[in-house]
Amino acid sequence: MHHDSHRRLNRQDYKTLSLAALGGALEFYDFIIFVFFAAVLGDLFFPADIPDWLRQLQTFAIFAAGYLARPLGGIIMAHFGDSKGRKKMFSLSILLMALPTLAMGLLPGYQTIGIAAPVLLLLLLRILQGAAIGGEVPGAWVFVAEHVPEKRIGLACGTLTAGLTAGILLGSVVATLVTSTMSQQQVAANGWRIPFFLGGIFGLIALWLRRWLHETPVFVRMQARKALSAELPLKAVVMKHKKEVAVCMLLTWLLSACIVVVILMTPTWLQKQYGIAAEQALQANSLATLALIAGCISAGLAADRVGASKTLIVGSALLALCSWLFYHSVGTHPEMLFASYALAGYSVGVVGAVPYVMVRAFPAEVRFTGISFSYNVAYAIFGGLTPICVTLVMAVTPLAPAYYILALSLIGLLTGVYLRRDLNSSARLIHG
Repeated sequence: MHHDSHRRLNRQDYKTLSLAALGGALEFYDFIIFVFFAAVLGDLFFPADIPDWLRQLQTFAIFAAGYLARPLGGIIMAHFGDSKGRKKMFSLSILLMALPTLAMGLLPGYQTIGIAAPVLLLLLLRILQGAAIGGEVPGAWVFVAEHVPEKRIGLACGTLTAGLTAGILLGSVVATLVTSTMSQQQVAANGWRIPFFLGGIFGLIALWLRRWLHETPVFVRMQARKALSAELPLKAVVMKHKKEVAVCMLLTWLLSACIVVVILMTPTWLQKQYGIAAEQALQANSLATLALIAGCISAGLAADRVGASKTLIVGSALLALCSWLFYHSVGTHPEMLFASYALAGYSVGVVGAVPYVMVRAFPAEVRFTGISFSYNVAYAIFGGLTPICVTLVMAVTPLAPAYYILALSLIGLLTGVYLRRDLNSSARLIHG
């Protein structure tokens, strides 16, 4: 396949890429929708007379269930992705996502079926969703990287990361539309169902469209060579690829935490810390999210041109600079809010180069498992700990988010430097 490693993307590549990005967008859309409507769901599914702490505990348990199911679902799906084929898992993960989302939109409230059912249903649906996300994101990265020409892998990975970001944007836009066009009563009655319906329907459409995808050429060749991993892929990953796993986990921390802090936590921080109006904070946030989409694609293009290590080094330095400027200037120059937030958002785009390193870190026979294990375990740890960590530092200084992002850019920078030295892991040919 080397002769066409420089060719441009063709129609089939674009199909593969857009369907993969669509799936990633839906995953994060569903995830965000749940966050937006958690309070409404809490009121609907738990009776009014339970103590507040219990209600919070239940909402948290349902939230955590999704988190914990990710590594488990992701590793199981990746195992079959490495042994039975990428395409099958790629269709399964979107089905596992669409159906629970649709079902959430159809859940009868607590009045209808008493207490046990909704909690169990919601818990079960969250677990399915979590398992699906665990398989979908690594699955999409592997699937697309193994399809597109060698010299376009960065662009493809950047576009997929942009897709995840677009899902966050879509979720907050839909949630905002629902909450601003309906009264609270209407939202509580049935309005909250709309975003879930939309997500479920889109998911089923995406599943139907995925029929046109082919198995990746890399997997087909592995099958032909009988080169599938003889031992358990997970065992091979943990035993033989410790360095790669460590790099991928650090980069997942960068990826997940940057987005959590800059995109998900900052709007609330702006309101609490500087009394910026909710609407303005949300608008600035949408602009920053759009800038992040552009940033992810830029980072992907850069990775194709100059390699992952330079992209990470320069990108992390930019991240440190832009985010520091943003968090420091909000208080003194509120009129700069939109511009500085957008710039910070764009600089977070360095995370677009992360999957590029991941897909090259592992050989094909354990690639899906290697990425899935590293990404999901790290995501469960750092995605969960980041908000707690930032909130704790907030007690000491209001600039907690700035310091946290600074620490992350240092990690990105050091990983970039390490990849320069240890080039074999960042230069593995996908189609070789």
